[in-house]
Formats: sequence, C-alpha cells, structure tokens
Amino acid sequence: MQDVSSAFWIAFGLVAGLDADLLEIIALSLRVSLFALVISCLIGLPVGAVLAIARFRGRSAVLIALNALMGLPPVVVGLIVYLHLSRAGPLGWLNLLYTPTAMIIAQAILITPIIAALSRQILEDLHTEYAEQFRSLSVPAHTMMQALIWDARFSLLTVALAGFGRAIAEVGAVIIVGGNIDHLTRVMTTAIALETSKGDLPLALALGIVLLVIALTVNGLVMALRMTAGRQAYA
Repeated sequence: MQDVSSAFWIAFGLVAGLDADLLEIIALSLRVSLFALVISCLIGLPVGAVLAIARFRGRSAVLIALNALMGLPPVVVGLIVYLHLSRAGPLGWLNLLYTPTAMIIAQAILITPIIAALSRQILEDLHTEYAEQFRSLSVPAHTMMQALIWDARFSLLTVALAGFGRAIAEVGAVIIVGGNIDHLTRVMTTAIALETSKGDLPLALALGIVLLVIALTVNGLVMALRMTAGRQAYA
C-alpha cells in the first residue's frame, strides 16, 4: 500500500492533469445519474402532483408506501433489477444486464420515490394555500397541477438536486447490475470501492475528490435555490 501523503499528491495530479481514465469514469457517472434523474422526474413529479391534489380511498396507504419506498435498500433494488434482466428473467431477452442502461434503471427506481414523496409534500402545502382560489375559479385538475409545479419550480429543483446527489453516490445497486466492468460500467463509486480494495489509493482518492466536489456543488445549488425561492415568496 502506498504512503497516504504521496497518494494524495498523485491523486491531485490525476485531477489537475485530466487523466483519461479518470475523465471516462466521471463522464459515465454523470451520464448514468443524469439520465436516471430525468426519468425519475418525468415519473415522480406527476405522481407527486396527483397525490398532492387528489383525495381518494386508500390515499393514506399509498403515501405510507411511497414514504417507505424512499428507504429502499440499494442492494435489494439491484438484486430485483438483476433478476429481471438476467437471462433467466422476464426481460433477459433485452440483453441489458451489465450495461449503463441497467444502472440507469436501478438508479431511477431508487430515486423516483424520493422525487415523488418530496414533491408531493411541497405541492400539497402550496395547494392548501391556493385551494380556495382554485375552487372559486373552477380550475381543472391538470391546469391546477401545472400551476402548482410552475409556482414551486425552485423548490422542485432542490428536490431534483437531492435526487441527483442520491443517484451519483449510489454503489450497491449499480455494482450488482453493472458489474463494475472497466471502460463499460465502471462509475466513480464502484471504482473507488475497487481501487481501495486493491490498495491503489491515487485513483480512488482522485475520484473521491471529484465526488466530494460534486456533492458540495449540489448542496451549494440547493442552498442557492432555497434562497431564491424564499426571495420569490416574499417578493
């Protein structure tokens, strides 16, 4: 095992020198997580909006289930996706196992409940504030949902950023369905786990530095959007 201080210097050199392998892993990580986020938002935001304004029998049970799904164990999600995409599974004919697409599916399953549950809470609070006005104007449900989503756009962006942060930090599910194959499905988290187990600290530290920068950037954007939303509310 290398000396930790020298490993740090080599790691900074890899980042500063834009090492090709490093950039490839980072690019794949971002691509997979962003695609998963888009899919999750396309599903989660409408589901959250419907649950925010609809009142139906069994709604409480649906909300309990949705909140429970926010804590899905990643390895269980990875196992379920693996069983469906394996050759013996119902979707094995698609040959998606050990591909970036499989990792996108696993990440989307993980973060969709987060997007739906958090957006539901935001939109329901907003709907409560505007409910009387909507009723007086006889606003249709789809128009109501569009208005709520637009009015809460800054808050919903923070939800999306939270989902992205959850996706890009995922390791359990993606390593099961992706296989951590070099130059194909190796993302930052799986590469860090592999390189650390091999004792190759420089690449692991370099990827850790990039992942930390991404996490700090996401949190900074969340804070900035919250401040913007607060200013909009008091404007």
